[in-house]
Formats: sequence, structure tokens, C-alpha cells
Amino acid sequence: MTHSLADNAFVALGLDPVLAKMLADQDITEPTPVQAATIPALLEGNDVLASAQTGTGKTAAFLLPALQKLMHPAKTQARGPRILILTPTRELAEQVSKVAISFCRPIPRCKVVCVVGGVPYPVQNRQISQPYEVLVATPGRLQDLMASGRIDFRRLETFILDEADRMLDMGFIEEVEAIAAALPSERQNALFSATISASVEDFAAPILRDPQRITVAPAEREPIAQALHYADGYDHKLKLAASFLKSHSTQQAVMFTATKADADQVADWLKLEGIRAAAMHGDLPQTARRRTLDRVRRGDVDVLVATDVAARGIDVAGIDLVINFDLPRAAEDYIHRIGRTGRAGRTGQAISLIGRNDAVPLIRIRSTYKIDFEELSVEGLEANFRPQQRGGKSGGGAGRGRPHGGNGGGRRYEGNGGGRRFEGSGEGRRTEGGNRFDSGKRFEGGQRFDGANTRFDGSRSEGGQQEGRRQTEGAARHHETRGFTDTHTTRKPQAAREGYGDRAARGGENRFDGNRSEGAARREHAPRREGGAARFDGGARRSEGDRTAGAAQGQRREGGYGAARQGEGRSQGREGGERRPSSFGSNKPRAPRFG
Repeated sequence: MTHSLADNAFVALGLDPVLAKMLADQDITEPTPVQAATIPALLEGNDVLASAQTGTGKTAAFLLPALQKLMHPAKTQARGPRILILTPTRELAEQVSKVAISFCRPIPRCKVVCVVGGVPYPVQNRQISQPYEVLVATPGRLQDLMASGRIDFRRLETFILDEADRMLDMGFIEEVEAIAAALPSERQNALFSATISASVEDFAAPILRDPQRITVAPAEREPIAQALHYADGYDHKLKLAASFLKSHSTQQAVMFTATKADADQVADWLKLEGIRAAAMHGDLPQTARRRTLDRVRRGDVDVLVATDVAARGIDVAGIDLVINFDLPRAAEDYIHRIGRTGRAGRTGQAISLIGRNDAVPLIRIRSTYKIDFEELSVEGLEANFRPQQRGGKSGGGAGRGRPHGGNGGGRRYEGNGGGRRFEGSGEGRRTEGGNRFDSGKRFEGGQRFDGANTRFDGSRSEGGQQEGRRQTEGAARHHETRGFTDTHTTRKPQAAREGYGDRAARGGENRFDGNRSEGAARREHAPRREGGAARFDGGARRSEGDRTAGAAQGQRREGGYGAARQGEGRSQGREGGERRPSSFGSNKPRAPRFG
């Protein structure tokens, strides 16, 4: 045993033989690339900024050096953790805590506490009130416990951020910064992320001090076979998923959907197909999510339908297939999804169902990770949908802007055919030919504003086909008699208009204070005075300027005045400023209604 430990690769990295023996008892004898690069750097006391995919052994890469410090007494006497590990999700926190518990067995008095949301506060308060060495937490719940003053960080020696890019996506920047500010300044920091982007570097800058950068290229993940199948819609995806799952009936699988509702619906549909499936997403209580994962680990569930909340917290050895029912919006999430299979050197398969909504994410994933997907085809479930290839790869024609290339008529973009819409060199039927604007049919021909007295100011074409349509003798009279701008497109015949004016004028005085044919206004906005009295003066007298016998006839449209409508003059009911009774309960006289 001593000879084997001397040859142990972990011992060669500087790990304590006690921990190396513990790993050997778990059949872990060869470090992964990220472990071989990270363990020596952390044992030397450096801060580390590492980029590694899930499933490459990064949990052991940061846990083993941190646990080795626990084999020595703490420098500060206090009650609180010596190692703090922050994770973005509950599932990942529970996964890391289980690994830490298994690694802590040979270390005396090493206790691990997991603090996540969804667990009752009294339970966690009892756990952190007793001595413990390792604290694994999510940012939200940890900040709540810190605010209550129940956690003492004076003994803290190592601060680890796992899945930092996911924390940024979930909006935990302020929480993490507040937690880091409350920690002792003399500590060692390590940040692990699937990708190191500019935002991750900005996030890590105030936390890490002169970190050592470690990168494990994504190309290391060769054990996973990645393929795709095109789909025509939601129902087609359901049939394809059932077909793939039934053909892999001896394996466990994880299927990822875009929404929580889809996760529930897909799981229910798979159950109707005779497949043992269960859904897991953020709306489920933590106890229900833990119970579902335990069922998966026991083998009681064959297919776990989940959202991205579970993409970084599922570590089940029996998962050999990942199906992307919907592609994620971010390319990084795709790597974490397929990382649920092919873990610890095992082989796995990832199949993505590509519909119209998945075409753009597919292009983003291909360009980011240079993945050459194998295209699958299930007999009887072939898809009619194919995403358009850019650059004219699907056709070798001369149409530069056409969706599929080819030398067509250029009906949409810049082809050398008829040029019907934009810049074609043919007839230019819409713009260059002047069908709509340049011929002057609507603007340059003076159709709308250039003429003299008409609404459309001229004819509808250059030939003046309807020049006299609005320029009749009654047009000028119309604008004078109406007293306001008319917007109607038709007019009554002149004879009818004159007859209407004659009818109103019968009795010596017309109703509208003037004959329409002589230019009097049909509707006056200001009061007209006739015979020394204002017509609309409220309670003013109207005895002067007595109405003629035709006045009674002119009252028939003023409505609601009792006997005054039967032929009696208005002055009879309004002598001395007497007001008419109002049917609306108001004493204010109403203006006449015009028909």
C-alpha cells in the first residue's frame, strides 16, 4: 500500500497521503486535467481563476486543497466555517456538499453544512449553531443568515465561487459582492466558471488577487456524441423524443425544456406513452426537487424533464442520454446541459431537437464551440423544416440576397431579374418604374393639394380625367354656406340643396338665418342678432323681431317644448326672460339640434 501511494498521481501533485488514500478507496487514482493544473496552484496559496466544463472533476479540484488545510489547526479561535463555497443553485450546492462529506471522512472533526433556500430556517439555525468547518451555500439564503448575525466568518481561510458565469446570469452579483465584503481580507480565493468572458473577469477582479489562470479547453469533451434532428413543431418534437427514449430504454435520460410549463406537459405526455418520467423546475419546493432527484438516483425514474435550473446540479452516474427539447438561449448553458452525461470519463450522447425557434441558438452554439453535429433522421418522422444556409451554400445562383441563392427574378432583393421590390435591374415595377410615387398619380399630379376649391385639388391622374368633378358652381357656395371645413367626399345635387334652402326659408324668415343659395351660413358658431335680439342669448327677450307665421314650422327640430311646437311663437313662452322647462333637469336652454 505504501508503494502504491508513493506512485499515486495525487501525491505527486502535493496532496496529503491521507487524502490520496481516501481517493484510492473510491477508485479515484488519476487526476483529470483541471485537477492536475488546479491542485498545485491552490496548495501553493495562490488565487485561481479556472475555466472548466462540468463533469471534468473541478469539484474535487477545489475541495481537496481546501480540505488539506483543515488537517492543521485554525489560526483564529472562533465558531464558524473555515471554508465557504458559493453555488448558484440548490441542486449544485447539495451535490458539492455530498462530495465534501465523502472527502472529509479521514479528517477529524470535519463537519459540512449546506445552507440553501426552501429549507426551514429553524433547521438551518440548529446546524450553524454547532461547530462546523465547511459551509456550502447559495447567495440568497446565506445573505439572510448573515443579516440575522448567526454566522461568524472570523475563521474563514478559503472562499470558493463555483459556476460564476451562472451566478451572473441569475443576477447574484450584488449578493456575492456583499458576502465577499464581509469576509476576512486575509483569505485564499478560487473562482471556477465554464467560460471566462469579459463579464466574468470584471466580476472576479475585486474578489481575486493576482489570480493564476487555468483553462481547460472545451474540446476535451470527446466522450459525448452530439447530434440533432430537425422538427416541424411542438407535436413533432414530442413524437421524436418518445422515439429516442424508447430506443434507449435501458438508459436513464435528462430532457431540457425552455419553460416550467413545458417541463410539466412533456413529463405528463411521456407518462401516457408508458415512459417513467418526472418533472423538476424552480416552482417545485426544495423537498420535492430533492425527492425527485433521489428517485432518479434509485432508478425509479427513467427520464427527468427539467429546466436550466437543474442543468448544473444533476450528478447521476446512470444518465447516458441528454435530449434538448428546446435549445437554450445562451451557448454556455448548452455545455452545462450536455455535461449531465459522459461524466468522469464515461461515454454519453446528446440529441437536440431543432425547430424554427432553435435555429438562431444553433448557429450561436456552432460558432462558439465549433461543434459538428451529426444529423439524424427517424424513419416516418422526417422533418420538412430546414434552416436556411447563409452564403448561398444551398444553391449556386447569382441572386446575392436571395434566401436560397439561385438566379431567379430578383423579386425580393437584388437579383438580376425584374427587380420588383428594391434594386433589380429590370422594370422596377414598384420604385424605379414609378408605379406608386414617381408617376405623380397621387402627389406630383396635383391630386391632393394643388388644385383650387376641391378636396382632392385636381384629378386623380395627369390627364385630368375628373377635373370638373369638384369645381361646380355650387362648390364655392358650399364652403360659404357650411361655415366650416367639410370632409365628405360626396355632395347632394344642386337642385336638392336649393330646394332644402327654399324649404327652410318659407314663412318670410328661414330657420338658419338666411337663404342657403345666397351664401348664408348653415350653422353659425357665433350668435346672430336679428331685430335687436340675440338668438342664443340664454334668457334674453325675443319679443323684438317678432317671428313670422313660418316661425312655428322652423321650431320642429328644436324639440321638447310642449305647445310651442304646435305653432305658437317662441316669444309666447319666453316673455320676460322666462326659461323653457328642460327634460334633463337643467334650466339652461339648449341650442337647436341640426339634422
